[in-house]
Amino acid sequence: MTKSGNINARSMRLTRRDVLRTAAMGAVAAGGFASPAIAQQRNVTFTLPWVPEGPNLISFVAKANGYWPNLNVDIAKGTGSVGAAQAIGNGQFQFGLTAATAGLQQAALGLPLVQISCCSYDAFMAVVTMNDSGVSSPKDLEGKKFAATTKSGEFPFLPAFATNAGFDLSKVEILQVDPNVRQRLLIEKQVSALSCFAPSVVPGYIANGYSPKIILFSKFNLPLFGNTLFTQQALLEKEPELCGVIAEGLNEATKFVLLKPEESLDIFFKANPEMELAKGAREQTKLALDFFRYSVVHDASKRNGIGYAPPGEYKTMIDLVMKYVAPDGKRPDIEKVVSNKFAGGVKLTDAEWSGLQPSFSDVAALLT
Repeated sequence: MTKSGNINARSMRLTRRDVLRTAAMGAVAAGGFASPAIAQQRNVTFTLPWVPEGPNLISFVAKANGYWPNLNVDIAKGTGSVGAAQAIGNGQFQFGLTAATAGLQQAALGLPLVQISCCSYDAFMAVVTMNDSGVSSPKDLEGKKFAATTKSGEFPFLPAFATNAGFDLSKVEILQVDPNVRQRLLIEKQVSALSCFAPSVVPGYIANGYSPKIILFSKFNLPLFGNTLFTQQALLEKEPELCGVIAEGLNEATKFVLLKPEESLDIFFKANPEMELAKGAREQTKLALDFFRYSVVHDASKRNGIGYAPPGEYKTMIDLVMKYVAPDGKRPDIEKVVSNKFAGGVKLTDAEWSGLQPSFSDVAALLT
């Protein structure tokens, strides 16, 4: 894993942005354009892993707050983390967010991907049940019916979860269903639990008056990180300044979201007005955002700055990826697929970290 030298972080960020600005203006000038307005813009393509939602809200904050200076970043909706990783790796998009394991999986399968910022230290892969379901621990799943979606990112890791949590997965009756059916089956008590990414499912349940319970995979020694920023290895080598502006801008947006969640929600709904039309949309998005904010509070970000990828946990994730989702792939070289070159420049004070806890007490209560 690569790491930049001990240069003053703020100065380094400004230098990268200044270099990008100069390069962009120089390129346009060479093309014969004289307008400063034109010279200050460069089009960049960026994909989300899914529809606009709380866990990827930082993308809209980075764009709206000018953390990506001189760039016209087109943010596209995604159809899943694996699809997003594939689209980035094959060059359809220059940058994008995807669950860490999806990016590592596609790297193992041969796509020339590299992660340049770790945004979330937990994807919240989980078993979700209801308070009256009779499931209070993983062992209680034995003998129960369980809903799952095979294409959902947590599904391949169910065997690892079962092993670490100490229950026999063969004794669980798994119904493989569509995501929407999966959620409904739990409400109708046709199953006792389901597997999912909790931020995508739990807020909806709560908004409709249900009392879900969350059993996280990560609580059983499975470090499965959430959204991370990926690009192509060739782009990082050819245009490190551009990659630095995108990565550091996203890190700045993460800090803003941590400290100013309500303003962040305002930015999100201004950029995506259609997302506010549904009943309870702001409350659901806030809870999903709080899951993300909760996930950023990690020793790695506290000690090394926002965006830092801890090597030990990435080695464990690669082990899991190779065993469960890419057994026929080639183990990726962590030095090539995970870079900390742009981490460390954006930090919170100890007081700011401590002050965050009450602001996502809703998530903390769900996870206890």
